[in-house]
Amino acid sequence: MTECSHRSFPKSNLRTRCAWCPAADLLYTTYHDEEWGVPRHDESSLFESLSLECTQAGLSWITILRKRQTMRTAFANFDADKVAQFGSTDIHALMDNPGVIRHRQKIQAIIANAQATVALRTTSGGLDTYLWSFVDGRPLINTWDHALQVPASTPLSDKISHDLKQRGFRFIGSTTCYAWMQAVGLVNDHTTDCFRHPAFPRETP
Repeated sequence: MTECSHRSFPKSNLRTRCAWCPAADLLYTTYHDEEWGVPRHDESSLFESLSLECTQAGLSWITILRKRQTMRTAFANFDADKVAQFGSTDIHALMDNPGVIRHRQKIQAIIANAQATVALRTTSGGLDTYLWSFVDGRPLINTWDHALQVPASTPLSDKISHDLKQRGFRFIGSTTCYAWMQAVGLVNDHTTDCFRHPAFPRETP
């Protein structure tokens, strides 16, 4: 499976983007333009995205983006092997760290998910192989014309969420799972008027 590289696009507030992305916020536009919907296959990137989506539940996405760098530091750059070894001392330190979302259950879920990610290497060939097997290795390309058409969950996210829970993953309901699928490019939900939709003419860097 070939990993799609992130493309860098010139920043412009005049460009048409998905309705959820406020043009005035550089963190949002950079994430939307260069990451959201781009297929990812690196385990640490997949695990980071999963962790951020699990942490986001009940919060605004901009809150997560603003804490992303400090969360990377706090969670060992989302190295699953290292996070899987976190214990009570690490949890206490994280709960005292203003750079992360200080929610004990979410922190514990990230640790449990790291342990489940490590286990997947033995049972299913790793997180990348496991996750992409649900779409036969190819992104699902949708053609939504309006943001209101984009679903919050699908039968496929129901299936993946259920299977992940069976494997020990936590804080991964169907809605969170679908958001993760969108983020890592398993499904491309850029609306058809967005310049990042596959069928829309792209500007070159």
